[in-house]
Amino acid sequence: MGHKNPDSDSICGAIALAYLQNEINQPAVATRLGTLSPETIFILERFGFEAPELKLSYARETVYIVDHSELIQAPDDIEQATIMGIVDHHKLGDLTTSTPLECWIRPVGCSNTVIKMMYDFYEVVIPKNIAGIMLCAILSDTVILKSPTCTTADIRCVKELAEIVGIEDTKALGMEMFHVKSAIANTPALDLVMRDFKDFNMNGNLIGIGQLEVIDLEVFNEIKPALETEIASLKEKGNRHSVMLLLTDIMNEGSELLVVSDDITTIEHAYGIKIENGRVWLEGVLSRKKQVVPALQKTFA
Repeated sequence: MGHKNPDSDSICGAIALAYLQNEINQPAVATRLGTLSPETIFILERFGFEAPELKLSYARETVYIVDHSELIQAPDDIEQATIMGIVDHHKLGDLTTSTPLECWIRPVGCSNTVIKMMYDFYEVVIPKNIAGIMLCAILSDTVILKSPTCTTADIRCVKELAEIVGIEDTKALGMEMFHVKSAIANTPALDLVMRDFKDFNMNGNLIGIGQLEVIDLEVFNEIKPALETEIASLKEKGNRHSVMLLLTDIMNEGSELLVVSDDITTIEHAYGIKIENGRVWLEGVLSRKKQVVPALQKTFA
């Protein structure tokens, strides 16, 4: 399974990894820890998959973790499970184990890029439908190969997976996915905030960071006050130090940051910015993983 509030990489990675495990005689089933996003639903429907089972308890289970290694993003009872392996592309988190485990962690743009490496290592042929969801996950996580997290490995995997699926124009596929992401009409503000929301423990401070990626920030013009109300509520109800929401414009390659915090100067210091009325534009910022979290963690440390 992937992390709480799963994104496309988390869901598609669980499905792709479960298939690989079964092919190498290690029986596995994909599960999820939360609701699917519209983009993930689009991907699964396009390639003929049902949503993985929603499963919240893993006590006495053996598990593989996909797309994170953070205790706070794992199932609440993960310490009662046996972690067999971790497949990830983020920083090493605070999950620990009492037994040896398999770790595939690479500094690439997407967990599905790492899973593609695993298929190659085990010499397992990737079915067309599995290749399709892996391709979409990489395009999503790398913002159609535009994110600063994107590597030559991601680009190579996109090319090879597209050949398996028979898709020539991967940019068009990526734009189709981001059009789905940009359709926010009639969606409650809280649902939008939580669509891709992660908590981070930064030196004892709980920091919540959400991200919404769209092709035009104007879609948020009418609902920004509602979004700000919801992040303020999440901060208070969750006893968080800060809650941040990135409104990312993939065409203009930047993000507007909405933030509520116990100490706004800490946030300003982390990025060398001045926040006015809880908002600031971050030029060139597309990646929460590479451009937002590390600077904040360094400041709190």
